Amino acid sequence: MTTNHNLRQPLIPPPEKAEKTDIERLCIDDMLQKYCGEFGKWQMKHFVLTCMAWALEAFHTMVMIFADKQPEFTCEPGFMECDVCGGEPGSWRWEGGGGVVSTVAEWGLVCGEKYKVGLVQALFFGGCMIGAGIFGHLSDSKLGRKGSLIVVCILNAIFGLLTSLSPNYLTYVVLRILTGFSTGGVGLCAFVLATEPVGPSKRGMAGMSTFYFFSGGIALLSGIAYIFQTWRSLYIASSVPSIIFVLVIILFISESPRWYLIRGQNDNAMKIMRAIAVTNGKYLPENVCVARDEEVNDNDQKSIEDRSKEVITGSIVDALKSPLTRIRLFLVVGINFTCSIVYYGLSLNVVNLETNLYINVLVNSVAEIPAYFLSAVLIDRFGRKPLGVGTQWFSGIFCLAGSFMGSKGIWKVVRMACGVWGIFGMAATYNLLFIYAMELFPTVVRNAALGCATQAAQLGAILAPFVVVLGGGLPFMIFGVCGIIGGFLTFYLPETLNKPLYDTMNGMVDGESEA
Repeated sequence: MTTNHNLRQPLIPPPEKAEKTDIERLCIDDMLQKYCGEFGKWQMKHFVLTCMAWALEAFHTMVMIFADKQPEFTCEPGFMECDVCGGEPGSWRWEGGGGVVSTVAEWGLVCGEKYKVGLVQALFFGGCMIGAGIFGHLSDSKLGRKGSLIVVCILNAIFGLLTSLSPNYLTYVVLRILTGFSTGGVGLCAFVLATEPVGPSKRGMAGMSTFYFFSGGIALLSGIAYIFQTWRSLYIASSVPSIIFVLVIILFISESPRWYLIRGQNDNAMKIMRAIAVTNGKYLPENVCVARDEEVNDNDQKSIEDRSKEVITGSIVDALKSPLTRIRLFLVVGINFTCSIVYYGLSLNVVNLETNLYINVLVNSVAEIPAYFLSAVLIDRFGRKPLGVGTQWFSGIFCLAGSFMGSKGIWKVVRMACGVWGIFGMAATYNLLFIYAMELFPTVVRNAALGCATQAAQLGAILAPFVVVLGGGLPFMIFGVCGIIGGFLTFYLPETLNKPLYDTMNGMVDGESEA
């Protein structure tokens, strides 16, 4: 039988070649909003795990309040009166375990040597200032956000444990400087890594929530310090969590897709974006690809392919060269400086309030939590700028009021209340400044700019211990003036509410000119 080969042919011939689907190029913010979800399960897990590093920073920073405290002393039998500074030798002794309680008791950092307490605390923040600049640059360049976070946490654990073995004051100072160096990069890297994968409409709330972990760390530290009463055991107890974070938690944290994008690793950026979509129960079409700001509306395919493989780098010099970012950087530096003097000054000033140290630290840390919640609720309603001005002036007014209160009877309690309200307002500002500064600069220089702002904050923190040792109402007066000045500086910053996170300097210039 003859087979009719024509029967094998379809009635309608197929097209010679299937039509190629058009590629849809989106920046990360648009992709999160349109396909992946702005804050779903993926971002929640990533955010919580990354922000645990903030508690570690609180441990290594605020441990000085307990380790460097001056213990109570009592008169030896046979002496009716005694004094640490002018008393007869052998007429007094430290309470609660003698010299092992704190560095002050062990190395005699009292009277003429009291300045050494403020000195080691100031040098710690000096180390933070250097570390913030270095790790801010490294997290924008070679190490990335996650890589930098791993390095600083490892260094924190090592230096913290070594500090507990310090044989003398000089060794203690060196190790605290080194701990400050690594601590300066912890919050910086954790904040950017936690918030960069969050969509624009949810970023304000997420960014304002990072400091819950810092305050929680301080509150937890007050409990740890109550259990571990000697300063050496306290340094060990506050350093072990950094080891746990590196060995366990960091394994479940992803690198920032924005960093991959500016480093020319678009495939890795897309892997994370697809993981976000899948975990959030969303669908990301195959024809959608991530692109930098200036590539989104570019129709030149060859130009896009060439630029997508290009590694975009930036430094603080680039931020200073651009008129748009230069003035922003100067203002952010000034605001961070004044804010830090107030925040760390009020935190350290608890030693002058003559109340229970553990309870006072706990109350201050708890007072910060509603400040974060309130500012998180208000940030997207009123914007970054009005909230920044209001919270700094709120803190400044209460600090000025506290400077006129006495230190006896009921006035001592009133001054403590003024300090709590002052730290309430400045805690909200300190939190706001991170999200505000993050939105003021593009990805390519974001961590470098934040690092510079953090350096300014650490410079303020360096001065804070010296303000605290002045005693009386003068520290409150200085804190109040700084709060008012910071509020005035904030007036000159632009509002960033509902503005996109730009990737490159050119993308920001083009975007701001169109706005």
